[in-house]
Amino acid sequence: MPDRSPLEGLPPEELISLIEDGAKNWLAMDGLWFLAVEERFGLEAAIALDERVWKRFSPIEARRILNRRGISPGGGLPALEEALRYRLYARINEQEIRWTDRGTLLLQMNTCRVHEARNRDGRPPFPCHTVGLVEYAAFAAAVDERVLTRCLGCPPDKPAEAWCAWEFSVEP
Repeated sequence: MPDRSPLEGLPPEELISLIEDGAKNWLAMDGLWFLAVEERFGLEAAIALDERVWKRFSPIEARRILNRRGISPGGGLPALEEALRYRLYARINEQEIRWTDRGTLLLQMNTCRVHEARNRDGRPPFPCHTVGLVEYAAFAAAVDERVLTRCLGCPPDKPAEAWCAWEFSVEP
């Protein structure tokens, strides 16, 4: 078990900054891995491998959040709403989670560090629809296997007001 003593007694603002730094480091590592695979084997291979990684990682992240927050699996969209707020992405991307008139849950990514970095580096938008569908569906299913995930828009066909948008519903 790691020595937690350096964290004990730190003010909450500093702990939050450390969590945000950890989330940025996690995403930087993911991005560097992806770029290395893309440069060596091409975009198609990088996407295929990325899908495999997200399919395994997303349920791990979801289960850890459920456990840490005391959320019981099978809690439907309210449980998913809370779990989404604790994802690493929630610390580094500006996202909006809201209920629709149809009783579905909408996640909209208003800022996306991945795409902002690709823009900064002069790279084309990452076509994240298939990877995102794997990622969000695996996360949602780990919270409640009845949850259905639907992409409302992703680069290169992103919604006008966001980088991507996802809708979650529960099978009747």
